[in-house]
Amino acid sequence: MRTVLITGASRGIGAACAKEFAANGYRVAIHYHNSEEKVRLLCGELMTAGCEVMTVKADVGNSAEVNRMVKEVEARFGKIDVLVNNAGIAMQKLFTDTTDEDWDKMIATDLSAVFYGCRAVAPMMIRDHSGCIINIASMWGEVGASCEVAYSAAKAGVIGLTKALAKELGPSGIRVNAVSPGVVMTDMMAGFSEEDVAALKEDTPLCTLGTPEDIAHAVVFLASDKARFITGQVLGTNGGMII
Repeated sequence: MRTVLITGASRGIGAACAKEFAANGYRVAIHYHNSEEKVRLLCGELMTAGCEVMTVKADVGNSAEVNRMVKEVEARFGKIDVLVNNAGIAMQKLFTDTTDEDWDKMIATDLSAVFYGCRAVAPMMIRDHSGCIINIASMWGEVGASCEVAYSAAKAGVIGLTKALAKELGPSGIRVNAVSPGVVMTDMMAGFSEEDVAALKEDTPLCTLGTPEDIAHAVVFLASDKARFITGQVLGTNGGMII
């Protein structure tokens, strides 16, 4: 039985990934930082469905905590077959209003955390000559977004990291890919009005916005043997908004 560790899995895309991996027979390690109550509910739901699951708390922007998290999962499940780096934050702010603290927090959570996670699992995956890493990027990391410069820069970094790491770890039998969501209806959309949402739908060729489940399906596909010849790729899940 394979084991997956999903960061930021208490809600939204992370929670949908946890449910999808569980449905596909994985043991699931659910990471969270603050949303303990939501994690407990999700854990109970997966356990009721027969999934072997554990939870682990960590600040993914802190390398020592990420290393501890990975060791805890290894101690419980033996190894990590799939790592999904999903934890992240969003920020809409004028570039000229972006503070040093804003920038540091964004880079720590959305980019450094991915680096720390990949670095923590790489030795065991290299040892086993197998493994899969999937990083959650963003279409704004591909093309940039006004008033989201810090976020766009961090996600662009995730894409660069993904491609470079795929080349380095490929000879060790490890695949590294990214999923690049478009507009997805998660808590990050809480500040958008109905008019904003309608406008975003109009800007999307498929005339609809994504769901966390849409992203989860793509993630689980990339982790599966059906994607055995896919590495270093950025899978756009954006309804055609970015082509």
